[in-house]
Amino acid sequence: MIGLCIKCENANYGSKLQALATIRMTENLGHECRVIHYGRAGLWFKIKSLPKFFLCSSFRQDLIENWSRNRIYKKHPKWTPLLKLRSDIFKKYDENHFDRYDVYGAYFKDIQNIAKKFDAVMTCSDQLWSPSGYGTDFYNLMFVPDNVRKVSFASSFGVDNIPSYQKKGTARYINRIEYVSCRENRGAEIVKELTGRDVPVLMDPVFGFDKEQWAEMVPVEKIYDEPYIFCYFLGANSSHREAVKKFAKQKNMKVVFLKFLDQYVECDEDFGDITPFDVDPNKFLNIIRGAEYIVTDSFHGCAFSIINQKKFVILNRYSSSSGASKNSRIDTVCGNLGLQKRRVNADSDIAAIIDEPIAWTDVYEKLDVYRNRMWNYLKEALNTK
Repeated sequence: MIGLCIKCENANYGSKLQALATIRMTENLGHECRVIHYGRAGLWFKIKSLPKFFLCSSFRQDLIENWSRNRIYKKHPKWTPLLKLRSDIFKKYDENHFDRYDVYGAYFKDIQNIAKKFDAVMTCSDQLWSPSGYGTDFYNLMFVPDNVRKVSFASSFGVDNIPSYQKKGTARYINRIEYVSCRENRGAEIVKELTGRDVPVLMDPVFGFDKEQWAEMVPVEKIYDEPYIFCYFLGANSSHREAVKKFAKQKNMKVVFLKFLDQYVECDEDFGDITPFDVDPNKFLNIIRGAEYIVTDSFHGCAFSIINQKKFVILNRYSSSSGASKNSRIDTVCGNLGLQKRRVNADSDIAAIIDEPIAWTDVYEKLDVYRNRMWNYLKEALNTK
């Protein structure tokens, strides 16, 4: 039995599909698995988090986004019913896909006892080693006993640098984990700098399955009859919206857009021609499948564009100079697969770049190497016979 520390409770399309892929990969290797949840809402944890607001820019960024999201309900009540609809759809998706796997521990001692029941506990992908989560001792597997195998599968720091005050502790938890792998090239470099260990760079779990295998997990469904551009933005950059408007006008196509995902963005009030809220992760994937073009600033928007061989470009959600930047994960996937030309900015000629042919045969040859590396790593780490 394998315990999984994955983030599947958030209403985030990439997180849900990544969690689904992780569960399916584990099961396909012949293991039962459970998803461990930690109910750490006590006063001590809130007090413990206060210094990070001043010391950790990524933690501040996450808090700001949470505050911004909450403003929608208070200052823009007209969106409340639609946001509730989206929330209810995510809850229904969880009931159908994740609830049967869940085990809960309210306190640290509870998850310590839960961990004793597993042959191995694995943490996976999704920026779970971000400095903003440092100190909870959950996703870094510090709660797992020494005699239970600990595995990190494509773990992501999500940032280019670890704050100086966290380096010693980060090295300590990495050294407890028997099998370590990272999702970004920069993540592997961080591990080497802190511990001296050489660890493999693996793709995000969603890449563990190809287009046809994803079609088996999530049946293909046509969502819209007319050609469209799917714009999937998690950031708030208004110039990115203007670039998409210009591109859509050039192509004479409608824009499908999901509003207010991570935060309230004022310019999104009137942005997009088709703006559905009744979108669960399966429908999200089918919107990608049916799109003529995809413009995104999201890692998983990029990932599923690649898996489905779409015409796409990626804008940076964060400034490269920002301490909260999480661009390295997109740098890695585009760099390792030879897709650097898909990176654009608001001033780029999107229409010209997005229509440049992609050598999908070359991309998939490289992707197959990474995919095989992922499966082989998991077989060894989970001790599959």
